Amino acid sequence: MPEPTEKLKTLLERLEKERDELKLQLGLAKLEAREDWQELEGKLDALRGRMKVLGAEAANASSDVAAAASTLAEELKDGFARLRRLM
Repeated sequence: MPEPTEKLKTLLERLEKERDELKLQLGLAKLEAREDWQELEGKLDALRGRMKVLGAEAANASSDVAAAASTLAEELKDGFARLRRLM
């Protein structure tokens, strides 16, 4: 039967291994989150641009531009929700 010290040593080694694996996964999640963030920032800028077009041409606003802006807004909403889940 292993001594209590050996059991603790084995437990410590397993915990350290698990910590290292989680640390790696956390680093990858952060990288993925940063990449997602950059993509969402670009989409938000595009949405701002489309909103300016809609505002400038409110009387003649194309339904295509409004539909595209709405789709982009939904993508942003979904992307922000995905980032919240990563955190």
